[in-house]
Amino acid sequence: MENVQNIKQRFEIIGNDPKLNRAIEKAIQVAPTDISVLVTGESGVGKESIPKIIHSLSHRKHGKYIAVNCGAIPEGTIDSELFGHEKGAFTGATNTREGYFEVADGGTIFLDEVGELPLTTQVRLLRVLENGEFIKVGSSQVQKTNVRIVAATNVKMQEAIEKGKFREDLYYRLSTVEIGLPALRDRKEDIHLLFRKFAADFAHKYKMPPIKLEEQAVNYLTKYRWSGNIRQLRNVAEQISVLETNRDISAQTLIHYLPNEGTNLPQVVGPKSESDFSTEREILYKILFDMKSDLNDLKKLTLELMQSGSSKVQESHKGLIQRIYGQNEEPAPFFNEETRVSVIPSNEPSAVQQEEFLDDEDDDANYIFADAIDEEDSLRLDQKEIELIKKALERNKGKRKAAADELGISERTLYRKIKQFDL
Repeated sequence: MENVQNIKQRFEIIGNDPKLNRAIEKAIQVAPTDISVLVTGESGVGKESIPKIIHSLSHRKHGKYIAVNCGAIPEGTIDSELFGHEKGAFTGATNTREGYFEVADGGTIFLDEVGELPLTTQVRLLRVLENGEFIKVGSSQVQKTNVRIVAATNVKMQEAIEKGKFREDLYYRLSTVEIGLPALRDRKEDIHLLFRKFAADFAHKYKMPPIKLEEQAVNYLTKYRWSGNIRQLRNVAEQISVLETNRDISAQTLIHYLPNEGTNLPQVVGPKSESDFSTEREILYKILFDMKSDLNDLKKLTLELMQSGSSKVQESHKGLIQRIYGQNEEPAPFFNEETRVSVIPSNEPSAVQQEEFLDDEDDDANYIFADAIDEEDSLRLDQKEIELIKKALERNKGKRKAAADELGISERTLYRKIKQFDL
């Protein structure tokens, strides 16, 4: 069995952090088996290295290794990509197609961002894990496959399970062995080593002398939070290598290439109250539920007003009227005291018809009916939705993926909304 140091050299993994070494050790230990592995860690920590190590040390190393980014494949085509489809299964399916599970038979499939899989696809994947069976889209024939599945995610899976976004049984099937990679800010002694490695690589690539950090710059580099982890560090090293003519980099120069992430001190967060909504989406949900409740109450009140004297009803429902119309506003009268109504028998349940008005001066009175309320309600919801989308796009400088993540919807749904509202 190969040791950790040899694996690091073979796969160009830099660092001596104990958590990193333990993750590599676990990958070496599980590689000879067919156990499913789930790699966890923040975005940019290098999770893609672990499945490569597992595949290269397994008995499947001569089989195919396929890496699939589940988050980059549209929901409507991911089943076809993974399991294949028959000719004519859907519009545009002009030929029969083999999916990744069929192509990788005898090898290893790496499912990156597995937490982004749709629930319907999760059911299909669970069947593959349980008995190695799958069915192509548009087919009724069961096919067999013998693949090793290694998955990775930066999503907190327990939270996703609680929210109903990920199947609990699939999570336990995938995470027979779970390998966690530490964030870069938790590997402070490795940060400068990685930066020097990247600086040397870019110096060779662009045929220029390597950059060197002054002592204060090194201190700032190691204390920085690095939210983007190794991917962000590599990007910064490449920018400085290309743009700076002076190869000795000071702390002031380095600061210009690092986004201001505020203080690195831990924040004290108090317990969340029931009225404290963390996202605009939750606020919108609350508005929708309140409007629905008010609408039902208003319909009930309208019906009672039409079936009895308005003074009596207004007195008995004084609190409800104030809640719907506000403390300082008097509701527009549905019917005045001289209005007579009769309930006309009908085949339709609760059919109410206005028979006549005795006072001709009240012909211009505002009468509120359910259809009008529904239409006004819909317009208000559309306006709220447009306003939220505009704010999200402005805050993220027009970046649709970031705006979609903030709104809690997929990028495809956001694109459809933008087109729908002509934003």
